[in-house]
Amino acid sequence: MHHASDILLTLFIVFVAAQVGGEIAQRLKLPGVVGEIAAGCVVGPSLLGWIVPEQVATGTPLDVLAEIGVVLLLFSVGLETRLDDLKKVGRTALLVGVVGVLVPFGMGALWAHGSGFDWDKSMFVAAAFVATSAGITARVLQELGALQRMESKVILGAAVIDDILAMLLLGVVVSLQGGAGFDGGRLLLVLGEAVGFIAVIGWGGSRVMRRHSHWLDKPRNVQSPLLVALALCLGLAWVSTLFGLAAIIGAFLAGMIASETRQQHTLEQQTRPLLALLTPFFFVVTGSKIDLHELAGADALWALLLATVIAIVSKLVGGGLGALPLGRRGAAIVGFGMVPRGEVGVVIASLGLAAGVFDNRIYAIIVAMSLLTAMVTPPVLAWLLRHTPASDGTAGTDTTS
Repeated sequence: MHHASDILLTLFIVFVAAQVGGEIAQRLKLPGVVGEIAAGCVVGPSLLGWIVPEQVATGTPLDVLAEIGVVLLLFSVGLETRLDDLKKVGRTALLVGVVGVLVPFGMGALWAHGSGFDWDKSMFVAAAFVATSAGITARVLQELGALQRMESKVILGAAVIDDILAMLLLGVVVSLQGGAGFDGGRLLLVLGEAVGFIAVIGWGGSRVMRRHSHWLDKPRNVQSPLLVALALCLGLAWVSTLFGLAAIIGAFLAGMIASETRQQHTLEQQTRPLLALLTPFFFVVTGSKIDLHELAGADALWALLLATVIAIVSKLVGGGLGALPLGRRGAAIVGFGMVPRGEVGVVIASLGLAAGVFDNRIYAIIVAMSLLTAMVTPPVLAWLLRHTPASDGTAGTDTTS
């Protein structure tokens, strides 16, 4: 039984810790998510012990809030992603997105399998190496006034493709966690179901919403667009679980559908307070689950160093190869722009821990790797942008749909 006073005190501690951690991180020129996760480490069992494992176990009030927070986070990401964005990016961005997924996934799977995991679980671990945190890179590009550079357009366009492929890949590897081992036929079946679900909901839903978004204004409640969109988010999150996919995939698709409405900007503004309230719970809870003692040994630190190097090199190779039309410096900018894993890697790590795919040690390594890639990228990307002349745009001639 959870006493109301204890629950409220825990919520207060988590929320305040998130704000303090995020503020400190931003003052240090780091993404706020880094500070929020670090705050979870501080208030969690590893240090202060203000949050104990029983409070973040599956089904507890704090765990439920964290789950809602990550669902809303992916909904907001989808809300900023339109199908037309995929049509406008050219072959360079497409190649960066695809190769930038395949290379990290392959290298991550080999590392995980070499660490003792069977292939099913190795692919789940590898999924944490795949997705780029577009938010972190976009913030860096914005702060440097570089959003209009050709490299920046390729990075952001590829990040859209990257996120879609990562969500699809995540759905596939989640569905494969049945203990039956690797089965090519089963993989194709799962892939077909995942592609079908995303195609029908994402493409079909977007077309329907584009034509009939006026339905959101039918109810008399002035907040009806937000309420309908949230209902769509929660509903598709649930439906995606029926297909054996992660709930965040349905939430992401719901955001993509809602992005096609004429109320998109209003929805973005109305969801910000909800995100400010709920998403910090996910990241602090994530940080509180990290057992720093798992990283205390030489073996764990070596594994963390190796995982981080693989994460950086694989994106540099994958993203850089796709961006070679921009020149070597341009390719390096794009490659580093795709390096941050940030919240996406953390989300996958949290799902893997909850599903029992891997233990606390691997979880801590993956989350720490995600944080390190988010911390390394901003200064390197800033240096490259300052010392590289802007592209003349010749690589952008392939951006027609």
